Amino acid sequence: MFHARRSGRLPALLAGGALLLGACAGPDPVKDPSGSATAPSTRTITYAYEQEFHSYNNNTTAENATRNFAPLQRVLTGFWFYGDKGTITPDRDFGTYRKTSDDPLTVEYTISDRAVWSDGTPIDCDDVMLWWAFRSGKVRGFASADTNGVQDTRVPGCRAGGRTFELVYDKPFADWVAGGPGATELLPAHVVAARDGLSEEEFIAAVRNADARRLEKGIRFFNDGWVADGRLPDAELIPSSGPYKLSKLDAGQRLTLVANDRWWGTPAATPTIVERFITLDEQAQALQNREVQIVEPQPGPDVLKQLQSLDGVRVGVFDRYTYEHLDFNFDSSPFRDPRLREAFARCVPRQLIVDRLIKPVAPAAGPLQVRTVAPFQANSAEVVAASGSAGAYTRQDVAGARELLRRAGRTGLEVSIGYQTPNPRRTAAVQLIIDSCNKAGFRVVDKGSDDFLGTVMPANGYDVALFAWSGSSLVSGWASNFTSPEKCDARSKGNNNGCYSSARVDRLIARLNSTVDLAAQNPIIGEIEKRLWRDLATIPLFQHPGLSAWGETLRNVVPNPAQSTITWNMDRWSLS
Repeated sequence: MFHARRSGRLPALLAGGALLLGACAGPDPVKDPSGSATAPSTRTITYAYEQEFHSYNNNTTAENATRNFAPLQRVLTGFWFYGDKGTITPDRDFGTYRKTSDDPLTVEYTISDRAVWSDGTPIDCDDVMLWWAFRSGKVRGFASADTNGVQDTRVPGCRAGGRTFELVYDKPFADWVAGGPGATELLPAHVVAARDGLSEEEFIAAVRNADARRLEKGIRFFNDGWVADGRLPDAELIPSSGPYKLSKLDAGQRLTLVANDRWWGTPAATPTIVERFITLDEQAQALQNREVQIVEPQPGPDVLKQLQSLDGVRVGVFDRYTYEHLDFNFDSSPFRDPRLREAFARCVPRQLIVDRLIKPVAPAAGPLQVRTVAPFQANSAEVVAASGSAGAYTRQDVAGARELLRRAGRTGLEVSIGYQTPNPRRTAAVQLIIDSCNKAGFRVVDKGSDDFLGTVMPANGYDVALFAWSGSSLVSGWASNFTSPEKCDARSKGNNNGCYSSARVDRLIARLNSTVDLAAQNPIIGEIEKRLWRDLATIPLFQHPGLSAWGETLRNVVPNPAQSTITWNMDRWSLS
């Protein structure tokens, strides 16, 4: 999942209506690749996103965010992607894969013999080995956001220049169909190997031997070297393997992508795509002003009416694999005490938050009963029943919270709630929590900030975090959110930002990830949810309704419920 972050199979963090960080952008003209200011043309399509692009590598703990994944998925391709309706879709332009054995589980992958980085370097074994090194967790030092599934595979046996390899699992893996490198996961190994002066053969040997010392500079570059602080890294460091390549980052304004002339698949339908950084509450106005042609604004009754009033615009409300939640800091806050977590959970007005902020857009919405299965999924009712969580903490119990605080001797406890700003809906939710929980004896403080997801949350600088995970139907997608970290630091905790730890949950997650039978997964998920509720690892709030709008002259714009967002097929967008 992503939290307004993302991972190939992780939940993603969203900072606004999505789980990503966002920067504000004022109205200005769109510039074509030549640099002249123009109105959008048939050669350029512009869409709005709430947060500024921040890294070519979204596979690290710090950068596993939708702000990076959304524009990168047609820049860095792989064996699969989240396709229409969020389904796992093989990318046959990139290559093919097939299961060849159940015991041991073995999947064979073949990269297209036409596959090449935009700098002319073939895509082959060393790129696979870099992917395996960080995704398996078996080479120390990589700040990998997720190792699920790949941690149970043997080192691939490919050789320099080879394009075929196998993943052999030590135990079954439920999501093997998405076990290999997907969109945004395969990165240019030749760029990393150059940091240590290694040839392709030397790099492959170092990974095979788990020689972290030999790879030291490359690992450091992998973790931090691709970060784009206001400008893109040098062009030779960020080659493309997809229909688009990164062209320019104008800080606080836009990211420009241009067609990749070395792409071997179907050429991009539109030569230039521009991502404008516009906060969620300003996107509808930007569409109305024709500054952009596609928006996914924060859902709300006023913005919905505004969009529906526009001429020449298509508007859609849809389901999303994204949910809002409150996470406790188990590392360095008072909420290590379970009595305080329960007191806070009792005073949080979950029902009121949904009634005020979500139901005007999604009338059937209610407080979430579980974190790991969306209400619209077919197995939702069975998992909720197995978890025994129906109705848990649905309505606030201020008196009960006050009594728990009194018993714990912590009346007057100050609690900081951190979240990414600007975000009017989250600000409103925090105010509702303040109004309720302060009556119970807490002193809740709004600590929203524009760098919350980038620096504050990775450093555990909060008591409670308010954000969203954007994910998919993969059961392994959310595993790292609740798996005990080796250490509670930015490089080691993966997606478990609050550093929750339960040996029982760890064992259940391992069992779930090895359960291929879908029906047999539901009781295990229910048991995991039961434990998460008992421990109050997090407080789920609501499922995000999706809201998109785009000009009716655009073709092939298709909203997506998964973390891939509306940009999943941007290379097919065109203007009539």
